[in-house]
Amino acid sequence: MAQALPTTGYVFDAADPRAPTSEQWSRMTPAERARVVDMLPADVPLDLMPPEGDAHRKAKRDALDALDGFFRRIGRKIYLSSELAVFYPGEPRFAPDVLAVLDVEPHERMKWVVDVEGKGIDFVLEVHVAGNRAKDHEDNVERYARLGVREYFLFDRSRLRLHAYRLPAAQEGDPSRPRVYQRIVPQAGRFVSEVLGLDLLLDGSRLRFFAGNAPLEDADEMIVRLGGMLDQVIARQEEAQRLAEELAAELDRERRLREEEQRLREEAERQLEQARAEIERLKGR
Repeated sequence: MAQALPTTGYVFDAADPRAPTSEQWSRMTPAERARVVDMLPADVPLDLMPPEGDAHRKAKRDALDALDGFFRRIGRKIYLSSELAVFYPGEPRFAPDVLAVLDVEPHERMKWVVDVEGKGIDFVLEVHVAGNRAKDHEDNVERYARLGVREYFLFDRSRLRLHAYRLPAAQEGDPSRPRVYQRIVPQAGRFVSEVLGLDLLLDGSRLRFFAGNAPLEDADEMIVRLGGMLDQVIARQEEAQRLAEELAAELDRERRLREEEQRLREEAERQLEQARAEIERLKGR
């Protein structure tokens, strides 16, 4: 069912929900804008995000975990999400497998509306395992470039290939020129992401991110590493407890020896006094 805001020229169609054009948005009052944003759906239909199995899910999760952990450690402000409904002005919605937007607050969102946020997406990673190959290899290459997404990386998990694209700097700020991606040429197997400041490469069937020569850990690797650290801490605690118990036992033994020594000294002094008293008694006879 369509809903119209007559004074702005905007019509919301539930069958094809789109954000207003920038011109329509500029004519809206704050209340009208809020109403439109509420109407834009946060859910993503299956035709936009068809299920592609565990390999697809794991690749997205690993990428998000690695990036989130890295940017948290370095204190860089970045918003990361997966399968989030994205609304560019007047465009059909889409939902990238992984998206990144630099220098915005990383609070939770239900959807990304460009005119609300004040900027578009900086980086997109799509993972292809099955389904429509042309969508990722052709349609998205054209769409993301046209919308001004600075970098688009495509991990073809089924063929173990990584493809990467970047907008030339002159095209990013020049709306009069058509936006067309240039391929990123790998160096020694690494694809440089200028947006993220990281290198991407394939390691067997896995997509890895590198900061210099250091690989970023995914969730499983972090769990293993932190589990190993925990094991070491527990082992050190157990060793410290053992040493403390041995020390306590040694101190208790020394205490008992001192007490026994004191008892023997007192017993010797008592016997000495008895001997002296006996001597004095014998002298007085």
